Amino acid sequence: QVQLVESGGGLVQAGGSLRLSCAASGSIFSINAMGWYRQAPGKQRESVATITSGGTTVYADSVRGRFTISRDNAKNTVYLQMNSLKPEDTAVYSCNFLVLSPYRSYWGQGTQVTVSS
Repeated sequence: QVQLVESGGGLVQAGGSLRLSCAASGSIFSINAMGWYRQAPGKQRESVATITSGGTTVYADSVRGRFTISRDNAKNTVYLQMNSLKPEDTAVYSCNFLVLSPYRSYWGQGTQVTVSS
């Protein structure tokens, strides 16, 4: 059974940096897209950044220029480098791997990121 294991969350002061990692514990073939999502208390989950198998990246307006998503296909791992963190970035961050054929969507358990002012 495939599981996504996240690491790298924690507490940081505003302006600081964190790097999140998400690795698959089992074998997943033909991952079409890897992404990071976040959910703050009382808010809906939102997409933060996505990277396709071809390397195309998409960012939420609120993080563009501060966050960078990257992937290591050989390791089935996705990273999220977060710089210039703001208190409004505080949330539980979850990773997602998407396979289109056959359709499979895998989620990590989530990691807490807290940015203090």
